[in-house]
Amino acid sequence: MLKVGFIGLGNVGGKLAGSLLRNGVDLTVRDLNADIAQPFLDAGAKWADSPREMAEQVDVLITCLPSPAASAMVMEAEDGALAGLGAGKIWAEMSTTDKDEVLRLGDKVKAVGAEPVDCPVSGGCHRAATGNIAIFAGCERSTFDTLLPLLTKMGRRILHTGELGSASVLKVVTNYLATANLLSVCEALVTSKIAGMDMNTTYEAIRISSGNSFVHETESQVILNGSRDISFTMDLVCKDIGLFNDVANRAGLELELGSMFQRIFEEGQQKYGSRELSPNIIRRLEEKMGVEVLAPGFPPEMLDDEPEEPGYEVQVKGR
Repeated sequence: MLKVGFIGLGNVGGKLAGSLLRNGVDLTVRDLNADIAQPFLDAGAKWADSPREMAEQVDVLITCLPSPAASAMVMEAEDGALAGLGAGKIWAEMSTTDKDEVLRLGDKVKAVGAEPVDCPVSGGCHRAATGNIAIFAGCERSTFDTLLPLLTKMGRRILHTGELGSASVLKVVTNYLATANLLSVCEALVTSKIAGMDMNTTYEAIRISSGNSFVHETESQVILNGSRDISFTMDLVCKDIGLFNDVANRAGLELELGSMFQRIFEEGQQKYGSRELSPNIIRRLEEKMGVEVLAPGFPPEMLDDEPEEPGYEVQVKGR
């Protein structure tokens, strides 16, 4: 059995690490906030005092951190993971990060004999808790085959996206689309409210229509509840939009919507704080129109009601 180390037990990382532990993986954990690691230790995980110590002790080192800078610190510090990696080991970067940065760190990982993988997740924090989330993996095919049994313990649908860095590009593409959905949902809900529509009926009308989306079926519910708690914050949205815009700019494409989305969420951060929940971007429109978009019967947070099932590799159509 592979020994696994997991650094970063936040909103997503904690749920992914929980899936590994629940499925009997030999797990070592670490987080800057040692308190949030305690439930994992109580459930049988081990603790590492530094990234280097963890890398020395495990076969697969996973990082799931809030920014490229955080990943760089964990990997490159004096007691960082690079100092403990070596031949036969794998570094799996599950953070949402920049392709160029994952390639830069990946070269350093290869230089010490280990194999790098970028394998971000997509599908909502609530699905990470039950092992039903999707995982992209960019790496050599042989490395993917080694890692696949482990990835299927954390995710339902696993896609080999190609070479290192490809998963990070596709991750920010999908996050960009989710942001576009969120902003359009906010406008649709506020417009329906000021047009005198019943908001419960509005939710169902959108849900059964061509305008439906994953974002509507999740984020619209917590918006209408009033909690707006989707376990994702405005600063993370800004980071992800910026990463997507960088991908487009490097290829010579000047985006129209991308820059507008960035401006909207930067304004949201200025008004409500960088750690404000991202669905509360609707407050810009609510406050402008003097309304609150609320309705009874919706949950304060999303819970995945699908039973946990073994994951599998997604086959690419046309190949």
